[in-house]
Amino acid sequence: MRLLLLGCTGLVGRELVPQLLAAGHTLTVVSRQQRQLAGVTCLQADPSRSESWAAGSALQQALAQAEGVVNLAGEPIAEKRWTTAHLEVLRRSRIDTTRHLVAAINASPTPPQVLLSASAVGFYGTSETASFNEDSPAGTDVLGKLCSQWEAAAEEVNPGTRLVITRIGIVLAADGGALGKMLPIFRAGFGGPIGSGQQWMSWIARADLCGLIAAALTDASLQGTYNATAPNPVSMREFCSELGRALRRPSLLPVPGAVLKLLLGDGAEVVLQGQQVLPQKLQAQQFAFQAPQLDQAFELSLKS
Repeated sequence: MRLLLLGCTGLVGRELVPQLLAAGHTLTVVSRQQRQLAGVTCLQADPSRSESWAAGSALQQALAQAEGVVNLAGEPIAEKRWTTAHLEVLRRSRIDTTRHLVAAINASPTPPQVLLSASAVGFYGTSETASFNEDSPAGTDVLGKLCSQWEAAAEEVNPGTRLVITRIGIVLAADGGALGKMLPIFRAGFGGPIGSGQQWMSWIARADLCGLIAAALTDASLQGTYNATAPNPVSMREFCSELGRALRRPSLLPVPGAVLKLLLGDGAEVVLQGQQVLPQKLQAQQFAFQAPQLDQAFELSLKS
């Protein structure tokens, strides 16, 4: 397939792009920065801006040729304080990008066959006791509202384009994301749970997320909204204990939540609170996880 990829130059894209190339797809990758990737057409544009999608633009022409689109665009959630300005960046990078993309698809005389658009498990809000599946309602907190609007923008796509929405959990890979930040601390012997340790972590190995995306592009039975999480969420305490075991290092030193709040403000809630999210639809469709258990995910991540 000829594929147009947005937001695929970071943690997920580092594995997804080579996997899609190996499968024989032709890729155009959109980035706000100028890039060069072997075997890939790189297009510099800001997809959150309407002028990037203007008639005759390079982005509009690439879309016209695409048979499938992967939209993973979005600024990182938990790396800066949630100031009013940063919340606007989070919103614009997700909602505006998706809104402009969908409008361009709907206006195209040759729309893509499939659109895979990201969302996040933050859709459900946070809870230490509840369990969420794809039929659970949206949360009413900041992330719940953000994800609801993000998904609503994707759902405006014309029915002629098959839509797959992935509510992505914590993506595990050694070269970035939450695990990448934790590894140096744990390897030094200073690792431990953050906050109470009771908060849920709904995670997915990067290899499984990439496998799901690749499958969704070609498998017409995948349609609608899916929780992109492994079937075995764990508490923060369990996560840290298993990571210490995988690295043969202690994992006993707790990190007070107040420290994280000083650094990230409201953004700390992503780490200090969580949700137990289950991939009910993927399991019903017998999706084959490479790493359904956390120890398998660490083994896969640490050797890659």
